[in-house]
Order: sequence, then structure tokens, then C-alpha cells
Amino acid sequence: MDSVTEIFLKLLFLLSVHNWHTAVAENKYNCDDQLVSALPQSLFSSSSELSSSHSPGFAKLNRREGAGGWSPLVSNKYQWLQIDLGERTEISAVATQGGYGSSDWVTSYLLMFSDSGRNWKQYRQEESIWAFSGNTNADSVVYHKLQHSIRARFLRFVPLDWNPNGRIGMRIEVYGCTYRSEVVGFDGKSCLIYTFNQKNMNALKDVISLKFKTMQSDGILLHREGQNGDHITLELIKGKLSLLINLGDTKTHPSNAQINIMLGSLLDDQHWHSVLIEHFNNQVNFTVDKHTHHFHAKGEFNYLDLDYELSFGGIPVPGKSGTLSRRNFHGCFENIYYNGVNIIDLARRHKSQIYFVGNVSFSCLEPQVVPVTFLSSSSYLALPGTSGQDEIFISFQFRTWNKEGLLLSSKLHQASGGFLLYLSDGKVKISLHKPGKALHDVIAGAGLNNGQWHSIAFSAKRNRISVIVDNDVTSSAHASIPLQIYSGDAFYFGGCPSSGNISECNTSFGGFQGCMRLISIDNKAVDMISVQQNLFGNFSDLQIDLCGIIDRCFPNYCEHGGECSQSWNNFYCKCANTGYKGATCHYPIYEQSCEAYKHRGNTSGFYNIDSDGSGPLGPFLVYCNMTDTTWTVIQHNNTNLTRVKSANRDNPHTVFFKYSASLDQLQATINHAEHCEQELAYHCKKSRLLDKPDGMPLSWWIGRTNETQTYWGGSSPAVQKCACGLEGTCIDSQHYCNCDADRDEWTNDTGFLSYKDHLPVTEIVITDTDRPNSEAAYKLGPLLCHGDRTFWNSASFNTETSYLHFPTFHGELTADVSFFFKTTASSGVFLENLGIQDFIRIELYSPSEVVFSFDVGNGPSEVTVQSLTSLNDNQWHYVKAERNIKEASLQVDQLPQRSTGAPPDGHIRLQLNSQLFVGGTASRQKGFLGCIRSLKLNGMALDLEKRAKITPGVEPGCPGHCSSYGNLCHNGGKCREKYSGFSCDCTFSAYAGPFCKKEISAYFGTGTSVTYNFQEYYTLAKNSTSHASSFYADMTLNKEAITFAFRTTRTPSLLLYVSSFYKEYLSVILTRNGSLQIRYKLDSHQDPDVFSIHIKSMADGQLQHVKINREEEMLFVEVNQNERMKFILSSGTEFNAIKSLTLGRILVQFNHVAPLKAALHHSSSAPVIVKGRFAESNCGTLTGADSTSSETTHSFADHSGTTDEGKPLANAIRSDSAIIGGVIAVVIFILLCITAIAIRIYKKKGIYSKNEAKGSENEDSAESALKSELSMQNTANENQKEYFF
Repeated sequence: MDSVTEIFLKLLFLLSVHNWHTAVAENKYNCDDQLVSALPQSLFSSSSELSSSHSPGFAKLNRREGAGGWSPLVSNKYQWLQIDLGERTEISAVATQGGYGSSDWVTSYLLMFSDSGRNWKQYRQEESIWAFSGNTNADSVVYHKLQHSIRARFLRFVPLDWNPNGRIGMRIEVYGCTYRSEVVGFDGKSCLIYTFNQKNMNALKDVISLKFKTMQSDGILLHREGQNGDHITLELIKGKLSLLINLGDTKTHPSNAQINIMLGSLLDDQHWHSVLIEHFNNQVNFTVDKHTHHFHAKGEFNYLDLDYELSFGGIPVPGKSGTLSRRNFHGCFENIYYNGVNIIDLARRHKSQIYFVGNVSFSCLEPQVVPVTFLSSSSYLALPGTSGQDEIFISFQFRTWNKEGLLLSSKLHQASGGFLLYLSDGKVKISLHKPGKALHDVIAGAGLNNGQWHSIAFSAKRNRISVIVDNDVTSSAHASIPLQIYSGDAFYFGGCPSSGNISECNTSFGGFQGCMRLISIDNKAVDMISVQQNLFGNFSDLQIDLCGIIDRCFPNYCEHGGECSQSWNNFYCKCANTGYKGATCHYPIYEQSCEAYKHRGNTSGFYNIDSDGSGPLGPFLVYCNMTDTTWTVIQHNNTNLTRVKSANRDNPHTVFFKYSASLDQLQATINHAEHCEQELAYHCKKSRLLDKPDGMPLSWWIGRTNETQTYWGGSSPAVQKCACGLEGTCIDSQHYCNCDADRDEWTNDTGFLSYKDHLPVTEIVITDTDRPNSEAAYKLGPLLCHGDRTFWNSASFNTETSYLHFPTFHGELTADVSFFFKTTASSGVFLENLGIQDFIRIELYSPSEVVFSFDVGNGPSEVTVQSLTSLNDNQWHYVKAERNIKEASLQVDQLPQRSTGAPPDGHIRLQLNSQLFVGGTASRQKGFLGCIRSLKLNGMALDLEKRAKITPGVEPGCPGHCSSYGNLCHNGGKCREKYSGFSCDCTFSAYAGPFCKKEISAYFGTGTSVTYNFQEYYTLAKNSTSHASSFYADMTLNKEAITFAFRTTRTPSLLLYVSSFYKEYLSVILTRNGSLQIRYKLDSHQDPDVFSIHIKSMADGQLQHVKINREEEMLFVEVNQNERMKFILSSGTEFNAIKSLTLGRILVQFNHVAPLKAALHHSSSAPVIVKGRFAESNCGTLTGADSTSSETTHSFADHSGTTDEGKPLANAIRSDSAIIGGVIAVVIFILLCITAIAIRIYKKKGIYSKNEAKGSENEDSAESALKSELSMQNTANENQKEYFF
């Protein structure tokens, strides 16, 4: 059979099985017959009736017999109206009216259903909506179509609210149809086995469907076994269904593949639950009630070797696959179908394919157990006891999610004290007390708040008490007490009355919320139906005959792997180590890109980024290289140059690259980026790339799309060439790659791959290195991306009626919206999306107020953030709004987040159907005037610019970023506007880097100096023969401010020398003994002023900070933040005609001239003379104190070393440590490092204009001028040259 036909037949079979299953099992046909109108009055019952003419039999829709409807004797929340439909029936809708012509009607009610008239279950419309809205008058009909139909015999209407000016009054109708079913009952010791003919089997698809009900929390529902221990088991474990698929034989399948899916919760509630298992090839769909888990089984699933035998209710031969300890199922099955075969029908007809183990019945026995629900902490049940007995024995079962709660309390006979039995931290505690003092505490059990049924047996006889939990001797506690115990006359379960002073009912730990059943006092079972009918005992805020527990952690609304825990009323998400925050772990704690980190002011380093925000992809680690362009560097596991020999077509050399992120995460990052590239170097000697003797390339690479690529670095996908082939520079013009010249010498084809859709490279295959003398080597660099297309994506809204529209926002359970805005308007709507009733809106309500409003069906709700400053200041402001099923929150800029909680049992789905309006509303009222930028909904960015280009009144882009981000430019850097964002211009700053924060420092070897000549800044007459002083007579400085830091181990050293055309100078010297010496010569006819600072040796290799300030004759010096020292100059107060500035090794700023920066970064164009060994360094940032404040920018080369798979951070630290270690070693052995100096000169007169002419060449150089001074001031035996680098 050809493959197309085979696929077609598979699909045909799949559809036929699915359609058959849908038709038979789901009864999808018209099901809206009136079920109540023809029922006899005897099948109606109620909690009570006001009179015989208000009896329940008159409660038929639109009927006027009797008083025209049912009304109870008293109107309270414990009344109910019940109908018996005679048999299990499918119910699709209900309708209600009030009492005919009266003021009696019900405004809201609960609907309950049951198979037996006992153990009721509440119908839920949505995940947490219990109540139906009722009537607003006596005679109009309110009809409710059920979202999912009910199959039951008994229905009960429980009024919650009614007309306050009348009483409860109801007439009802129920719509549905007959329901056919086959049932089978198991007693916990039996099972049913179905053997099928393998010829009739179609291996394409298996479909098993059934329903079950049970009171037991554990038991095998379904088992199919094969050879070698392979098996599939469907098992109830602690009230949850487990589907286990096991490949048992470790020899055949060394991975010992096992799939275990858990679904459902609280399935031991004696109500019907549906199960559907569909297996098609490797795809498995597992559905319990309305919850489906889809999963794709691994390849080994094809090897599952199973017998043609299915057992239901247990395992016929225990121990065959180690399942000896598993319990058989105790309960009922309904409508078991296997691939369309009705198994129960075959069993009923005693067909040969079926055989039984143990007793199996074709009916479903209903245990007559009456559970009780304690709804709130004020609920209680009071039951009478026999006073004065010397023996007390009480037992019951309970289930709850709460860690704390009072289970039982009683006052002992003749006020001799009392006892409390309560839950504390999930354990049972008994506390006995006499008046005025506590006697004893007994503790038993643990983890009893897990939602499972637990049994308690409490006994007290004379002076001995004991408690046994879950019939387990190991979970029991006994104690002897110095008190004779005699029973009191009442026992309080779950709490106690709020009225009256009942000392034995201390509720400091709160009332119990949960369910109880099988209450027994002195070995007599308590009849809870009598209690319900007020014949016995007393109670408050109870639901009798149902257990209303729900599992708020199923389904789990905690996102991104958040851990769910719960109490009776609420659930909580633990978000630790998920990378997300918020009530449901929805919102990312990491930025989406390096660009976003940069604009928070962060410097280069390793960061986690979350490329899809609150979407399903998790965060991952990248290196952010914050240069003027922000590069994202993503490493892989093989960055070394790798040599290849002996590879051919039959035995190719194949290498796979594994990145520090998944392919989905990489794709999201690449899609965000403006540009991505990856360097691929291929070195070759007699190893060809594209030469195709048989039409096949000899080497190729594979990218993210899993397609073979034959273009190489520097080329593009359209042409199968290397970079030299595009440029026409290949060493052999006959070929398009250097390597294809096939020469017996090393050459290479290297360049950047930059077609985003193909990046990153995931695999390289080389096949041409098996000839003599043939060899190749390759090296793949990290993936590099820059830019964030979403971060600056913006639109300007120019009229109040203009807006952008986008498709409907789908955020049913969780919705987050974030954006930046700037405006001068006082109000306007940022965003709005409407539904039939639901809506979501974010608006600037007033100049200082942002409001987030929404409705999910519980009525409008809003969250407001008030700002102390105006938000319409034409600066960018950030807004983040989130709504989930627990709460709604709003944050503006760095203001405190505001939030409002959601009702615990309200509507939870946000259902929208209109278009999403941005910058306006559907009504065109209250539109927004201004700019919106970087708008993201649930992590997905909207392309505002693309839509704005085709929308009148809206323009793409938004100018004016410097008003908001200009403060990121430091140290005199100037903010410059760009279309997308801004940049910092560091031209007039002594610092560099994207924010002018990077300190510039360099190593100076022995004899090195840097001299910056100022003469071009002053006017010189061309070809003039006049003396220099005639041109500089007006240049007078009377104060300077200098700050710098340096480190060295060598003395003596020159740090700084400023010379003038008048042989005046300023110098800072480190003397032979390591002290600092400052020399000022401000009069060429006098000796210089020399000031020495002897704090300690400053040549100790540590970073030293120096500040020098001169104002006329006053000189102030501060070293390492010690006390400021003051000196007086005698050689003059004016510094005239400055010529040049000479450094040891330093970052200097002289007005707007930065000599060291000019020497390092602009050496070809700047008027700088460098002598000796001179190199840029980061030596000034290698101390703890400075490392935090300085900005470090690494080159890509720093991070292209070998990286072990999955450990990018550890390796990056390791490679950095090597660099740092090398730097420290150099610092110790090289003579001097000066890191930051800024000199501000204050001019008294005149500013000289720039001229290109060169200064006087016959002036003494800085070196010779200082040498002459040093020779006068120092002893004859000092070697003057030692002062210079």
C-alpha cells in the first residue's frame, strides 16, 4: 500500500472511531424535553412547607394550583425544593419563577444533584461559580442553559437570596432527555477481564472510555500487561487518577522508559467521573472529566509489547509486574467502551470474550453515608451527650485543606474542666484544662490537611485518654492525667455558638472548615438527617448531606512551575526559583533584552533575560556587552579552534553545537533583535567547501530551521559562495571560495553569518580531509545580537479621536499589559478592549492618576495609582497592569504597586470580543494625546509603528528621549537624540563607554610619557618671529582643581607636569621614599614652592586617590579621603600661557581636553606625543571599592574561550579570572597606573580661539624644564632620569 493511501485510511479510521465515540458516549442530540410538568406530586419534596397549598407539588412552571408555587415554613438558607425524576436522566437546562401573583421569589439559588437522594453534589457553572441568578418578580421565567449537562435522578434547588419584601417562593422546570447506561459494580475483591481477537484489532488507534464512582481513594481501574513487564495501568491514588505506561525490560529498553500522568482530584466523592484515553501512534490524550493532558510519548512507545487482554477493576494475576500491593477497585463503572465495543453489554450477555474474578454485579450500590460541610469558621454542630459517664468514646472522619481548626470540644461533668480536640499545623492535638490551668497536650498524626479523608477515634476513661488517627497504631497517642474524666452533656463539632459564654469552646485557633462524616458518639452512629430536620442536636452554617470540598490547586493556576498550596477558601503560589513573581507567578522578574537592562543604567555583565516576557519560555543567561551598541552574547559548548583530518563522505566529521538556551528561546531572542551574526571561520589545506564533483557540496552547516546551508561566513543565502566569491577576491578566480582552490597551503574562508532565520549554527559537517596532506580547522563564535525592535517601537497620537486597533486580546485567566507613555495632556485612555459584559481599560484619569479598570463578570473593579508628581510632564513613564484569578495590580514607574483581590468564588475568565483599541476607545471619547512605546500584552509586543504608518492621526515613532534618559549620561557626557532611543556623546568627557562612565587608565612602561600640546588652541601669527610671550600675555589662570588616582610600586616617578611658555610649571612627583611632592613654579625668576606629604609610602601597589585645589596663593591637598591639608604659595598666584600637559599614566581632563583619552582613542588625530611603552588598562577598577562604581566593557574575545555545556556563568568567571590575574601580576611588576584625573582651570581673562598653527618649537620641552628644576632641588647624586616614564 502506498504511503498516501495508508495515511488516508488512518485518518478515515481515526475520524470514524472518534465520531462513533462522540455520538454514543456523549449523547449529542436534542435534549431539551420538559421533565417536570408531567411528574406526579408525590415525586416533589422539600425541607418544609408554609401550608398545604404551598406544598412542593405545586412548584411547576406557569401553574397556578394551590397557592401558585412552593414556599417553606420559614425563609432561611437551610430550605430546599427537591424533585425525583424516577431514573437517571440527562439534564441540560433549568428555569424558575416566583410564587404566582405574590411578592415571593428567589433571587439566587444553588442547584444540587444526586443519584440516590443522598450525598449531594453542587453544580458549578464555571470553575468557581456556584450560584444561579434567579427572579426579579413573581411571574417572569429565568432560563439557564447548563454549560455541561448533569446526569442524575434527583435535583435539589437551594435558595440563597429572596425578595426582602416577601418570602421564598418557587416554580421550576427542568429540561433534558432520557439517559441510557450500563453499570457494573465491584466489591474491592473482583475484576472483569476482556480478551479480544487480535485479527480484529487495529493498531492505529486505541480508544478507551468509561465512567466510575467510588468512596475509596485507591484502586486499580484498568490494567493491560504484556511480555517483559510492559504494562499500562490506570489507577486511583489518593483520589487522583494515575495513567502509568511502563516499558519494563531494562535489557530491551535501557532507558526503562516510564510515563506517569496524574489528573483529577477528590475523585473518591461517590459521584460519577468520566475518563477517556486516546492513543494514536505516539500521541496520547488522557482526559478526566473536562481536563485533558496531551503528551507525545518517546520513540520507545512503539515497542510497547502488550497482550490482547484488558482487565477492569483489578489485576487478575498479582505479582506478575510487581503490582502485588495495589488495591482492587471498590465502586461502580458505567458505559465502558474499548474501540467502540460495549464491554459491560458483553459481560451482561456472558459472552466468551469476558470472564470474571470474584463477585461482579450489574447494579450500583449507594453507601448511605451522610457527609456534613462546615462552610465557615463560625460553623458548628452541637450534639447531646450523656452526662456523668466515666467513659467517652467519639469517632468521626474529616477532610480539609486548612492546617488549623477546632474539630471537637466538650465541657466535662460538673464544671471540672473540658477538652479540645483540634488541628494545629496539620496535626491532631488534644488539650485538657481545669479551671485556671491547662493540664496536658497530646499530639498525633501529621499532614492531615491534605484534602484526604482521615479518621479520628478519641477515647477517655477515668484518668486515661487516647487518640488514634487513620486506624494506625503508629499514629496514635495515649496519656495519663491527674484528673477523673466524666462526660459532659454536649459535644461541639467544628466550632461553637458565637452567642453566650461557653468556656469549654475556646476558639483561639478558629473554627473548622471542611467535611465530616461517620460521626459516632459512644459507639452510636449519629443520624445527620434527623439533625437536618431539627429533630436532634443543633447547628449553624452547615451543608448537610454533601461534602463541598474543592481542590483549588486543580487545575493548577500557578504558572511557570510555581508551587500551589491551598486553604479552604484560597490557593497560594510559591514562586521561588521560577524567575517569575506575582500572585500566580505570571510576571517575569528579568528583562526581555540586554537593551532593556542597558536603559536601566546597567553595565556589561551576565544577565538572565526572558525573551518572551510572561510567555511560556523561561529565562536564560546571556552576556550583555554594553558598548555604544548593546550586544547580546549567547555561548555554545564548542568555541575552540578544532582541527579535522580523515573525514570523507562515508565517514564525515559532524559536530553539534549546544547553546546556553533552547532553540525556542534563541528564536525569540533573534526575532526581537535588529541584527544577529555569528562568525564562522574555516581554515583549510587541500580541503574544499563547495566544489561539487557529483552536485553535492563537500562541507555544509545546519541552522535553527534544520536545513542544510552551503553559503559560508560573509556571504548570503541566495548565493552558494564564500565572502571572497562575492567580493571577487578569491585566491583562484575560477572558484567562489579560497578553500576550493585546493592548494597545499593553509588558507581560510572566514566571515559573519547574518541571515537571522538561519541562526544560530547548530551543526557543521566536513567531508574532504582524507586525501594526503589534507586538513581543515573550524571555529564557531558565539551568537551575537544587537538591538531590541520592541523596546523603542512607538507611536505618536496627534488627535483625541485617533487610535490604533489590533486583534482581540486573549488573556482569559491571566492578562498583563506594560508600556511607556509620555504626554502633556491631563487625561486620556491608553488602551481598551470590550466584551459583551467584560472589559479591560487603562487610562490616565488625571495628571497624577493612572486607573486600571476591568470586569470579568463580578461587576466593574478598578486599581488606582496616585503619583505625587505630575505624569503629564512630557517624560517617559512606565505602566504595568496585571489581572489574574487571584488579584489585579497596577504599577507606575517606581511607585508602590497597588492591588485588589478577586472574590474567592467569582467569575474568573476575562472574555473579550471587540478589537483592542490603543490610544483611544471604541466610542472615540477620551482619546490619548501623546506617545506610547514598547506596548506588550502577555509578553508579546505589538508593532505600533507598522500600524501607525497606515492610520490617519497617528505617526510612527516618537522623538524626545533625552528628557527622560539624559541623566544616564555621566561625567559631562551629552545626550544625543536618535530615531530609536538616544546615545551619550562623550567627546567632551574624560570618560568613555555608552554612558561616559568608563574610566580610562593605561600602563606606562619605564621611560614612557604622554604629552598633550595646547598651542593649537591659542592664536599664533603665521610665520611670526616675535617671542611667544607677546601672544600669551593675556592668558592668566588663578585657580586649578585636580583629582586623580594612581597605583605604582616604583619610585621616584613623575605623575603630572603642566608647563607654560614662561617656564612656569606645576608638577606632582612621587619621591624616592614614596611620599607625594607637589611643586608650583608660578614666577620664572623665583625658586619653586615644594610641598611634601608624608602620610605613608604611596608606592605600595594600592590605588591612591589625590585631590589638589588651588585658589590664588591657597593650596589644598586631600589624600585618600584623609583630612584636607592647607599650604600657602610664595612663588606667585598666576599661571600664565600654558603650553603642554605631560603624564606618567593618567586620565586627565583639562577644560574639555582629555589627553589620556586622546592618546588612547584618537592618537592619530590628536596633538599628542607618546614616548615609550604605553597601553590601555583597567588597572584602576581592580579594587573592591572601585569595581562597583566603574563601568567595565569586555570584548567578545573575553568570552569566546572554551565553555562547558550548560555552565556559561562558571566558565565566564573562570576566563575573567585569568584576565584579572594577569592584570594584577602586571600591576605589581609594571611601574605605575594612574586611573582618573580631572583638572579644571579657571581663567581670569580672555579665551583664546583655536588656530591650526604649531607652537614655538624652540621652547624647552617639559622634560628638560623639569630636569633643571629637579637638579637644583635634589642632591647631586640623584639620577634625574628616574623621574620619568
